[in-house]
Amino acid sequence: MTVLALTAGGVIGLTLGALGGGGSVLAVPALIYLLGFTPVTATTASLVIVTVTSVTGLAAHAREGNVRWRSGSLFALAGIVPAMLTAVLAADVPQSVLTGAFGVVAVLAALRMLRQPAVADHDTPVRPGRAAAAGAGLGAITGLLGVGGGFLAVPALVGVLGLRMRVAVGTSLLVITVNSVAALAARAGTADGLDWAVVAPFAGAAVLGAWDGKRLSARVSGGLLQRIFAVVLLAVAVFMLIDAAV
Repeated sequence: MTVLALTAGGVIGLTLGALGGGGSVLAVPALIYLLGFTPVTATTASLVIVTVTSVTGLAAHAREGNVRWRSGSLFALAGIVPAMLTAVLAADVPQSVLTGAFGVVAVLAALRMLRQPAVADHDTPVRPGRAAAAGAGLGAITGLLGVGGGFLAVPALVGVLGLRMRVAVGTSLLVITVNSVAALAARAGTADGLDWAVVAPFAGAAVLGAWDGKRLSARVSGGLLQRIFAVVLLAVAVFMLIDAAV
């Protein structure tokens, strides 16, 4: 089981570091189907893993100036209250509903990734109202499903805040970190039941993978990485939807 945790953690960290998202989208099904976690404990564990991994990736991107702290903070802060509210509700949602909802979100994220986003060649002024609305929506998803929102945050940061693609990837890690910490704080009671013998090596491998992912993003086309991940994500989403329906 430790080997599975290390392998899954490495893949998830690589994804977060390279694409600025996708960690929890892969972490939740890995924790459920490979490591035997329930949907509720899996979403809580994913928040722990994604939080520490996002901080690592954020530091790597910040060193190269690819984080817009003010714009990202505005976007992220709007999601804190929705994240905490939906995190409380998650404990009362049936497991099949959580699994199905997660599958739907994953399908939407995969389809969005398959559509190559328009890349801005310069940053534009932030529109506070739209940024707050988009941030609030991402926060709600984060709290309910244990998803940091990276693959939804990057397109929003490009389209709503007008950030360049590479900067949006770095800034999304700030958004993920804030949202995940808020949701995790609301789930503090559920963290007592986590199997730390599995979660700790999972998180450690993810942190190391995040550094490799940052280096990989500088060498491989971002569009190619997104398309490959979108296909994998779509397959995972279909599997989860079938599982929820059975």
